[in-house]
Amino acid sequence: MKKQRIHTLISIICLLALAPVGTFAQEVVVSGEIRPRFEFRHGYKTLSPDGVDAAAFVSQRTRLNAIYQDKLFRVGLVIQDVRVWGDVPQLNNSDVFGPSIHEAWGEAFLSDKVSIKVGRQEIAYDDHRIFGTVGWAQQARSHDAALLKYTPSDKHRIDVGLAYNNNGESLFNENYTVNSYKRFGYIWYHGTFNKVGISFLALNNGMTYMADSLEQKTACSQTFGPRITFKNNKLSLDGAFYAQTGKNKSNRDVSALYFSANLSYDLSEKFTFGLGGEYLSGTSSIDQNDASKKDKSFTPLYGTNHKFNGWMDYFYVGSYNGSNGLIDVYMPLSLKIKKLTFKMIPHYFMAAATISTIQEDGSQKDYSDGLGVEIDYSMTYTASKSMNLSAGYSQMLGTESLQVLKGGNYENNNNWAWVMVTFKPTFFKSN
Repeated sequence: MKKQRIHTLISIICLLALAPVGTFAQEVVVSGEIRPRFEFRHGYKTLSPDGVDAAAFVSQRTRLNAIYQDKLFRVGLVIQDVRVWGDVPQLNNSDVFGPSIHEAWGEAFLSDKVSIKVGRQEIAYDDHRIFGTVGWAQQARSHDAALLKYTPSDKHRIDVGLAYNNNGESLFNENYTVNSYKRFGYIWYHGTFNKVGISFLALNNGMTYMADSLEQKTACSQTFGPRITFKNNKLSLDGAFYAQTGKNKSNRDVSALYFSANLSYDLSEKFTFGLGGEYLSGTSSIDQNDASKKDKSFTPLYGTNHKFNGWMDYFYVGSYNGSNGLIDVYMPLSLKIKKLTFKMIPHYFMAAATISTIQEDGSQKDYSDGLGVEIDYSMTYTASKSMNLSAGYSQMLGTESLQVLKGGNYENNNNWAWVMVTFKPTFFKSN
């Protein structure tokens, strides 16, 4: 049944592309993406344990995209297949995951300033810290949501978003068992004032938990704060501050903070120097196991976490939420030579809350806040707007404190390398 739906959507896309342009007052764009990526992992996401060999594999994302628009509405369809080379036999009659619907949304234009967008869609704002597309992950992220968009001018925009999730259709109330939020609601504003940009986000996020009565309930946290940007010729500045309150998914009180500051300066047309830092508050190791204490660990929720805190994804990518927090100081360097772009980003990591363990005699042993240094390198060759080749290498120089938090052995050689080619053809475009 699922494959039949996919085939139907592909047929619709093809019919839209082949329809005579003069028949409809419309704009149709059909495009695709093929993105295979080789990875070598030996210490990616966590310190490598003793006696294990590195992992090496090729994953691939394949997409078929279609956008249709007329004066009254527009719709978007993104059909996606994610696989690892060799995860099915050559003569396969089914895939491990198979095609899926990454996006399927419609947007109705109520006026030239107001629209409503509903369906499966990517949601991303500002620098992708709280809401992001997670484009590095082959599967990426999308939401089932409804958005009310108000754009009073080209310099101001307000979005209101709502989501309400269930396992499926039912006759009576059922517990929600999917590893996702039960509901959320947010408002986001962005304004441009000459060289300054100001954004503000307020998000109410609801996660289910089992109460003592064995009844499923929803605990809600609130994340809110501004982000400010400034750009003047060669200099770019940005800073953000978010607070989190309410309850976490264990119905524990939350009191957490986040702030960041970044500077970027073009020393020449080819070379850019940057300096920045992030602070994500954390909960001490001892307090993490004490339900009577507040959860002070900031959670970036639905952001593109691979973009932040090192490309080796040690922090906030699938783990580390509710942990000791993080202080990240980094210095991005970028060099462009014609079609080549080289980047190097060294990071210095520290825990924001005390790391400790309980010894056999019952005493508490505290560890240094220093977690280590990560150095990320990448190279991208842009052959055209539709094709590029990129590669990267990262090295983690961890500490004993990082080993306490993540496991493995910090004295091992912990590194990661990758090579990726991306094709993004436009198959058809009418106007």
